[in-house]
Amino acid sequence: MIRLAFAALLLSVSAAAAFPVTVKSCDRDVTFDAAPARAISNDVNLTEMMLVLGLRDRMVGYTGISGWKTLDPEMREGIAELPELSAKYPSKEVLAAAEADFFFAGWNYGMKVGGEVTPETLEPFGIKTYELTESCIHIGPKARSTMQDMYQDMLNLGRIFGVEDRAEALVASYKARLAEATKGVDRDNPLRVFVYDSGEEAPFTAGRYAMPTALIEEAGGVNIMDDLDKSWAEVAWEPVVARNPQVVVIVNYGDVTAEQKIAFMKGNPAFAGIDAVKNDRFVVLEYVEATPGPRNIRAVEKLVAGFAGQ
Repeated sequence: MIRLAFAALLLSVSAAAAFPVTVKSCDRDVTFDAAPARAISNDVNLTEMMLVLGLRDRMVGYTGISGWKTLDPEMREGIAELPELSAKYPSKEVLAAAEADFFFAGWNYGMKVGGEVTPETLEPFGIKTYELTESCIHIGPKARSTMQDMYQDMLNLGRIFGVEDRAEALVASYKARLAEATKGVDRDNPLRVFVYDSGEEAPFTAGRYAMPTALIEEAGGVNIMDDLDKSWAEVAWEPVVARNPQVVVIVNYGDVTAEQKIAFMKGNPAFAGIDAVKNDRFVVLEYVEATPGPRNIRAVEKLVAGFAGQ
């Protein structure tokens, strides 16, 4: 018993010695003197990053899921004991009332540029913020999205919470699984792909800084809107028709189902000449697969199969 207690003490001292740690969050360096103990995450994909790292016991709740999306059984089980503190974006008061010490969110993933909840407005409450890397384009220049964005977020969370070994092991497993999924991909003749998120009058789609662009490229395609200098944005239908995608990726969430989005495209005469519509080539990704998070690998696997016509 004495030996076990001594081992536990050494482990505690070792964990404490790992702090302080400093991570890059968009254009900021954020220093943590200790691992957060009362964390809150916003949105389903960011919450899942916390869960796969085994951080549920460090969380006091989550925000921004039920207002737009539904939880699948996998996620419902993971957060069964956690309260949803706000159905959509939280207010400063909600986060402060929960006595949070950490907010994992992003720009347009729980925070808005110039809004009431930002890293600067939360600092006086003792709440440190880590920003989703994909979202950093909203506040300044960044490189186009790649899988490294998601990997880096996982590794940074690992450092912030003192579970770096766990994060590194997960990222290594993701890389190995991705390599296996894409080993037969033909990168010399990429398929033209359009991402259809939502909207009938004008589609909401993914540009070069959105995660689906990286997922599509990993699977052997090219996003026909990869010259769109944004992450997610509304465009006109005319360039979609003109660029003639061979595959349409449907993002499934919200009140309009994937089946309804596909039916809309197949039933509209304006789209009758699009190769993807003529050949009935649609691949459905769930929201949690199309946004940065652990299910990105599953998304690539689905895209590889869909691009191959399986």
